[in-house]
Amino acid sequence: MSTLSYEASKKAVFRGFWLLFVLTLIEVVFSLMGKGHIPGISRVPVWLLWTTSIIIIGLSLYKAYFIVFEFMHMKYEVKGLAMTVLLPTLLLVWAIIAFFQEGNAWKERRADVEAKDRIEVNDRVIGMRDSETLELQ
Repeated sequence: MSTLSYEASKKAVFRGFWLLFVLTLIEVVFSLMGKGHIPGISRVPVWLLWTTSIIIIGLSLYKAYFIVFEFMHMKYEVKGLAMTVLLPTLLLVWAIIAFFQEGNAWKERRADVEAKDRIEVNDRVIGMRDSETLELQ
């Protein structure tokens, strides 16, 4: 780990604090703008929503990178130790994306199953009505 004087360490911490503060403010402004909560912006074009989403994701990833490498001291560690921390994190992110994809597939399949169930129920009801009219005659 590098040895900084007290004043240099204090300066680095405040630089990190202000960087994170400004990035968070930018994210909040983009979020409010993307949702149309800023006065004067009533209809937000779709391209602006996508752009703000990408900007927010990028800023969030940079903040996570900065926090891990600066405040968790990963930039001072040997490469092997840093990889043992970062690779499982990447696998976790991959798993979250995979679970969202799988959940979406289940949701789409569920709609198909419900539609088929409605068709089967309607066929049974129509079949019952036909048999009831035959019995009454």
